[in-house]
Amino acid sequence: MTKIKITDRDNALFEAGIKLGALYHQFTGSPVNLKTASSLEQAIQESISVQPFVENISVKIDRNLLKSKLNSEFGYTELQGPMLDVKITVKYGSLRVKVAMEYDSGLNYPLMKIQSIE
Repeated sequence: MTKIKITDRDNALFEAGIKLGALYHQFTGSPVNLKTASSLEQAIQESISVQPFVENISVKIDRNLLKSKLNSEFGYTELQGPMLDVKITVKYGSLRVKVAMEYDSGLNYPLMKIQSIE
């Protein structure tokens, strides 16, 4: 069996995927309402930004979707994947990758994808 050299590109993409997966599974289910959405966005950004190789992160919670899911009695809901619009830039060695998670209405799924490799 021939060994294949692992490149900075491979590691950058792996690290970026780990960040998106960790973010999704760590924060979905968090209680949120319109008043706390901004602080939750900030907490997610700060939490993921301390991980190795993260150069930049942007997290947006869809306020319209959030509002439509609020419990009428208690005034909050749980953060759900479709509410998230996330962009992360990871720099590993000589490579920089940009990845995103955004809701794909055709798939009815919060899709994670590679946006660019530099």
